[in-house]
Amino acid sequence: MKSLIRLHEWNVDEKQRKVGELSRLQAELEDQLNGLNESHILEQAAAAADPTGAGLTFPAYNEIVSQRRDNLKDSILQMDTVISYARDELSESYAELKKYETVEKARQLRHEQEEARKEQVMMDEIASNQFRRRNKKVKSA
Repeated sequence: MKSLIRLHEWNVDEKQRKVGELSRLQAELEDQLNGLNESHILEQAAAAADPTGAGLTFPAYNEIVSQRRDNLKDSILQMDTVISYARDELSESYAELKKYETVEKARQLRHEQEEARKEQVMMDEIASNQFRRRNKKVKSA
């Protein structure tokens, strides 16, 4: 049973790492989106300042940024779904681990109770023997 618990603990740890890694990847995507938005604002200001130079290439740049932004938003939404699924798996694994731990605790408690019962029977037997010996001494005296 203990090896089964260790296996499930390892499984829970792996799923926790997976959720953490997915969350980190999603945060990176969000950082990329924020960086893209910031650079777009800077390019917009540069295009407004130089309408003949940068202003000519800005529409093409704007289209590329728009596509990239849409791709990043889609990726972030997909990561939400993947993270949600991974969290569900983690919850299931954790519940399974708790079941095994509960069974092990109950088994351990039964074992301890049985040991205590055996010890009590042994102590009762010792007390009974001592009582009989004392009674024999009293009757023979």
